[in-house]
Amino acid sequence: MSLRNKVTLIGHTGKEVEMVNFENGNAKATVSLATKDYYTNAKGEKVEETQWHNLIAFGKAAEIFQKYVTKGKEIAIEGKLTYRSYDDKDGVKRYITEIRVDEILLLGGK
Repeated sequence: MSLRNKVTLIGHTGKEVEMVNFENGNAKATVSLATKDYYTNAKGEKVEETQWHNLIAFGKAAEIFQKYVTKGKEIAIEGKLTYRSYDDKDGVKRYITEIRVDEILLLGGK
């Protein structure tokens, strides 16, 4: 059995895409994505829950983000879950969970 780290999400971007262009010609795009889930609570009320995801893309995927994705755009992405950490200015270790985007599909909306 082959196990694979794979994430597929559909949602709306929460901000404008942030681009970083490196001297070697590569580019990195970062943006947040909101997904919604619905459930019925114990009182029988329908509840909407929003989750926020940090997306990061390189290469061709970053170019697509830069050219076509704006705040509020509905997109579908496929990628893998990644984790990293760093020490902030006070020396406190911070942890970041991101989805490294391999594929992007532009959907309806803004």
